[in-house]
Amino acid sequence: MQLRPEQLEQRLQRGLDTLYTIHGDEPLLAQEAGDAIRAAARAAGFVERQVFTVGQHFDWSGLLGASQALSLFADRQLIEIRIPNGKPGKEGSDALQRYCQQLSPEVLTLVTLPKLDFQQQKSAWFAALDGAGPMLKVEPVERKALPAWLAQRLGRQGQRVASGEAGQQTLAFFADRVEGNLLAAHQELQKLALLYPPGELSFEQVEAAVLDVARYDVFKLGEAVLAGQVARALRMLDGLRAEGEAPVLVHWTLAEDLRGLARVRAAVDDGKPLPLALREARVWGTKEKLYERVVPTLAGHQAQHLVQAASTVDGIVKGLRHPDWPAEPWDALRRLVLMAVEAAAAAGTPTRGTRASMPRALALHA
Repeated sequence: MQLRPEQLEQRLQRGLDTLYTIHGDEPLLAQEAGDAIRAAARAAGFVERQVFTVGQHFDWSGLLGASQALSLFADRQLIEIRIPNGKPGKEGSDALQRYCQQLSPEVLTLVTLPKLDFQQQKSAWFAALDGAGPMLKVEPVERKALPAWLAQRLGRQGQRVASGEAGQQTLAFFADRVEGNLLAAHQELQKLALLYPPGELSFEQVEAAVLDVARYDVFKLGEAVLAGQVARALRMLDGLRAEGEAPVLVHWTLAEDLRGLARVRAAVDDGKPLPLALREARVWGTKEKLYERVVPTLAGHQAQHLVQAASTVDGIVKGLRHPDWPAEPWDALRRLVLMAVEAAAAAGTPTRGTRASMPRALALHA
């Protein structure tokens, strides 16, 4: 009996089933579904709780016995069966099938499983669980569905974003920061509930709250670079190094900004208006203003040269050497930052696509 996670609450309100199965690889949704079932069980008088975690040499007979060991005056009980590897084995398969055949209304069972492959979902024991009660498959929320998921969660806590395109940009920014990690998304949503009262949230409020969890300034390094702030950018780079930040992560965040700069420049060169190019490149908020300042005066070949330099540094931080670059990753990152800062600082100076018009650091490494 397949059930989507969002259908669980309504199902529980209609009454409790004797067995529930949760399987999938999204820990937040699995945790929430399990908590909802446990809360409903407690409210219905299932006071006693036993947890069985299946591992090597697990005593299946003990599980079968526990489900039947009820006296006349015993409390109704909740039995949780956790199978972390999703492989109960032959003995476990037989035991689970027998278990499903002898379910008692005085026992509520919750089975939790990881993501299962096709063969596991076609097994006899899985079919027995499926036939015995609701089965919830918890999967990661895809990127395209994440803004709506965030909006729904905000609504639960009495908050919302602006209507129209502004609100969609806010949700898209939020989604980009937490994609692939619903636990982090949940934490950020809780933070917004604590920081701001019910009502409409601005982009700036969401941006400030979400960026506060970024690792020490790593995601703001690109802002300093795009703003042409050489002292601040180098100070941040030195701080990241002192804090023990991985150079691979520092490079990745900076390279993403440089690749975005090149994409926007190429789109403008193809005739697209700058606002459209920025929207398609998913550039919003503070960086949108910085791109608006840099892009019009940065030639396409300059942007591509920065991307090529970032590619070279990518190899260096992963252990490769380049004859024209420092071998030490942080020194290579420092040179890349200086090249990018100098290019951004030249914003406002007309460029004609010649070597003479290139910023000095770019020309030195062309």
